[in-house]
Amino acid sequence: MFLDEVADLPLAMQVKLLRAIQEKAVRPVGDTKEVPVDIRVLSATHKNLPDLVQEGIFRQDLFYRINVIELAVPPLRERPDDISLLARHILERIGKEYECEPASLTQGAIGRLKQYDFPGNVRELENVLERAFTLCDADQIDAGDLHLGNGVQTASSPTQVIAEGEANDDGTAPVPDGEIDLENYLENIERQAIEKALEATRWNKTAAAKRLGISFRALRYRLKKLGME
Repeated sequence: MFLDEVADLPLAMQVKLLRAIQEKAVRPVGDTKEVPVDIRVLSATHKNLPDLVQEGIFRQDLFYRINVIELAVPPLRERPDDISLLARHILERIGKEYECEPASLTQGAIGRLKQYDFPGNVRELENVLERAFTLCDADQIDAGDLHLGNGVQTASSPTQVIAEGEANDDGTAPVPDGEIDLENYLENIERQAIEKALEATRWNKTAAAKRLGISFRALRYRLKKLGME
């Protein structure tokens, strides 16, 4: 059983985890009997557990139970030589997920990634590559496609793609009165715009992407995200 960010467990949950490890049994929610379990616990954290034990935030007995074999994994910024291998694996996975050919990185892009500090570690690398993969028109991702060091970058905002007949005079999307669920509202606008583009092009995705002003890969990404495939 893999426990990510185990240091963030509240004390009450730490007690339950310790008991489960010691007794090798758990009681399912709503049940009255315990069920024996035979598992190996693998934990991960970016915090210093001994310091948390001293501060009384993490139980000392639980720390000794889970700290049998310790593997220190340096942050990504301290192992830049791993970036090429990780990036290739991530891009292959993204390509399979969106049913596209995997993109590759130019030497310039690899060099830019190696220079970046990656405060968000490997998860940030995944986000950077997914964004570049969906927005890049070519099969190769160059340094400029990564959008690193220029503040927060996002894919094309759904408010930039507005279905015909639903825009205000200034080109913005009309906002309904009262409280709204902003995420669902923007997704609905995006879905309607994509549907109109697909209908206008007789569901030719390449032509629809061109009509929307986005790459084919970006359209595939949005179709998957919105559950339209």
